Amino acid sequence: MHDTLGFSAFWAGLVISLQYVATLLSRTLCRSLGPKKVVVIGLVGCLISGVCILLAALTLDSPLLSLTLLCIGRLILGVGQSFTGTGTSLWGVARVGSLHIGRVISWNGIVTYGAMAIGAPLGVLIYRLGGLLWLSGIIIAIWLVGIAGALPRPAVKGSKARPLPFRAVLGKIAGFGAILAMGSAGFGVIATFINQDKGWKGAAFALSLFSGAFVGARLLFPNAINRHGGLWVASLCLAVGAIGLFLVAAAGDPWMAKAGAFFTSAGFSLVFPALGVVAVKVVPQQNQGSALATYTAFMDLSLGITGPVAGLIMSYAGVSQVYLLTALLVCLACVCTLRLQFRQPATETHQG
Repeated sequence: MHDTLGFSAFWAGLVISLQYVATLLSRTLCRSLGPKKVVVIGLVGCLISGVCILLAALTLDSPLLSLTLLCIGRLILGVGQSFTGTGTSLWGVARVGSLHIGRVISWNGIVTYGAMAIGAPLGVLIYRLGGLLWLSGIIIAIWLVGIAGALPRPAVKGSKARPLPFRAVLGKIAGFGAILAMGSAGFGVIATFINQDKGWKGAAFALSLFSGAFVGARLLFPNAINRHGGLWVASLCLAVGAIGLFLVAAAGDPWMAKAGAFFTSAGFSLVFPALGVVAVKVVPQQNQGSALATYTAFMDLSLGITGPVAGLIMSYAGVSQVYLLTALLVCLACVCTLRLQFRQPATETHQG
């Protein structure tokens, strides 16, 4: 977006955020299809997004056309990611039972962000060796492998019980979703703009460190939610994430910024499953899939808004102010979680 096509930080943030907007808008579609079908459709969509990237690579001499293809690709990728991410979670829960929904969410995040930790430096390496053309070809190949791996796996049957209306589900989990949206802002800012932080290099390594901390925290504390409860864990993790963002905002050298990214990710790691376990338990079992998709949509909304808004703030106030404001927002999420814990201690559900 910057080096080749010459567009501003706002456009870079908008293109990146298009994926999350599309993911948000397509979450509710996952409720009406079986998990396997959802996953396969999602993988095919991601494959099509790879084709759009390929076409964008072939039209770099026309920046506006290339940008348009990238935008289309990001929109399709958002739908594909929505279907694949939600579908695999629902597929996993259907296979092992709702008692283990917290573990399914956690492991889904581990493999997702583990892939990000590997993909960030690998993508930079491939781009340096062969440009966007090579990168798009490898992306297409990866999705073909994913489709080939999903098709032979057994499908599961959905619940025949009558689900609650979407509005009722939304009303029950909206408070948890709002906290998740505020807490997700730190992830969105770092994932989108860490490569622009004061002109420092090593953005791929920072994203790998970010993703590695995310995976590491979940592996090191697999039973934290079971033992201490989702709201307490979420409160502590949000506080750690806010500290990380303050570090990035005040960073005077690259290592301080990378340490901040590490703490931000380590803190955010358990926020999603910690709040999610509590959120899905406030609806009947036949609505837990819809609740999970709706709850996740709040994160998509946050990530979709974060890119362009942060890009505008960055244009007028600078990079540091973006991280500072985001840190304050995460602090607010922490306070809200603590208030929810103190007001509703009896509703907290522990996973056994």
